[in-house]
Amino acid sequence: MTAAAPAAAPAHETIEVGAEDLPVYCPGPKAPLWSMHPRVFLDVTHTGSARCAYCGAEYRLKPGAVVHGH
Repeated sequence: MTAAAPAAAPAHETIEVGAEDLPVYCPGPKAPLWSMHPRVFLDVTHTGSARCAYCGAEYRLKPGAVVHGH
């Protein structure tokens, strides 16, 4: 008997957002129905990126984006 190879981890989506997209939440407005989960707001303004705890999608602030008042 041979050991089964470990399954590859699924690749998570990376979504670039601009200042005009704030506040960032997941699932986003363009998410398909099959990927729905409770809405969570993500803070990308302090670290430049955030990962959704439900689906693992990473939201990243676009390079050069200027954030005002967030």
